[in-house]
Amino acid sequence: MKFAIKTIAASAALLGAGAAFSQNVVVAPPQNVVQLSANGQVEVTQDMLSLTLATTKEGIDPAVVQAQLKSALDGALTEARRAAVPGQLDVRTGNFSLYPRYSKEGRIASWQGTAELVLEGRDFPRITTTAGKISTLAMRRVGFGLSPEQRAKVETQAQAQAIEQFKTKAAELTRSFGFQRYTLREVSVNSDVGAPMPQAPRMMAMAAKMEGADAPVPVEAGKSTVNVNVSGSVQMAP
Repeated sequence: MKFAIKTIAASAALLGAGAAFSQNVVVAPPQNVVQLSANGQVEVTQDMLSLTLATTKEGIDPAVVQAQLKSALDGALTEARRAAVPGQLDVRTGNFSLYPRYSKEGRIASWQGTAELVLEGRDFPRITTTAGKISTLAMRRVGFGLSPEQRAKVETQAQAQAIEQFKTKAAELTRSFGFQRYTLREVSVNSDVGAPMPQAPRMMAMAAKMEGADAPVPVEAGKSTVNVNVSGSVQMAP
C-alpha cells in the first residue's frame, strides 16, 4: 500500500513538472504568412413576392369588432385559397389583434382591431390577380426577395468568383514577396444578400382601384445583390 502511494505521488510530481515545462515553452510566431480577402458579387432579379392585405375595424363592443375582422378575413381566405398553389401562391394569416382605445379620462372609449392576410410565392401574376379579387381587405405592404432555390444558385456563383479571386490574390502576393508557392492556412466564407429597395404599396393600390375593383395589383420586382466574402491566410514558401 505504501509503495502504491509513493508511485502515485511520483507520477503526480512528474505530471506537475511536465505541465510546468509546457508552460515555459515559447512557440515561435508563424513566418511568411499573409492575410487577405476577396469578394464575389452576383446581381439577380428577385423572384419572390409577398403581398400583405389588411383591414382595420373600430367599435364600442369588442365582440362586434372581432366578428367584423373575422368575417373580412374569412372572405379573403376563401378567395385566396381558390388560387393557392404550393410555392407559387402560398396563403397565410398575418397579424390579428384587438386592443382598447382610451379617452382623455383614462376610460375605454372604443376597441380597434386589425386582421392581415399574406399572399406570397413565385407566381407574380397569380398573386396580384388574387389580391385584386379580394374586396374585404386592402393593400398594406409589398415585399420582394429571393426564393431559397434562387439564393442557393446565386450564392454558388458568387462563391466561385470569390474563391478564384482569393487564389489569384494569393498567387500575386506570393510572387510579389519573392516566394514561389503558397499553402492555405485557414479560410472563412460568409455570404449576405443586399436589402431590396422599398416599394410604395399605397400608390400601387390606388392604381389598381383606378383600373377596376378586381384588377391585378401592379408590382415590379427589383434586383438583389448576393455577396460572398472569402478571407483567410496563406503560408508563403520558397
